[in-house]
Amino acid sequence: MMQDEDLGGPTKRNPVMQAFIRISQIYQGYLDLWTPHTISRWIFAGFLVLLFILRILIAQGWYIIIYALGIYHLNLFIGFLTPKSDPAMDYDDGEGPELPTKANEEFRPFIRRLPEFKFWYSVTKSTIIALFCTMFELFNIPVFWPILVMYFITLFCITMKRQIKHMIKYRYLPFTHGKPKYQNHDGNMRVPAK
Repeated sequence: MMQDEDLGGPTKRNPVMQAFIRISQIYQGYLDLWTPHTISRWIFAGFLVLLFILRILIAQGWYIIIYALGIYHLNLFIGFLTPKSDPAMDYDDGEGPELPTKANEEFRPFIRRLPEFKFWYSVTKSTIIALFCTMFELFNIPVFWPILVMYFITLFCITMKRQIKHMIKYRYLPFTHGKPKYQNHDGNMRVPAK
């Protein structure tokens, strides 16, 4: 006898799998609702980071977790500042758009390697995971925290110096604030009198 699946009828799903699919749909729905609210999302992420820092200061521990979180956030920030098609890696292979390097070249918009929403989502998710890790004494590894602070500051300075040199060399600015804005002149046209 043929199964329902073979006849094209509805397939029976596992109730656990159905619940998992429904929860993921609800979760995705909430993410979709948050997408246009950029300022609110970043305020929420900043609140989570402040909550995490407050947790570290009150508990006086888990310095390895805050160091790892700081390095991860720095890596995300560098991805946010870097163009999707890196001009340093471009060997004229003709794959996709490139950034203009000369004044007379055609304008191409800046496309990030890590889009803003994914940047926010990764920062928020990693901060929640770090907050969760501070609930367990297993992750409270004793370490001399001033050395971690010095390592992080040194790493931050070296990385940002390299990124700023890259931005200057290939003449791109990853932020829209301060860029020239061109106005549409069609709205200024006069309608001839009859």
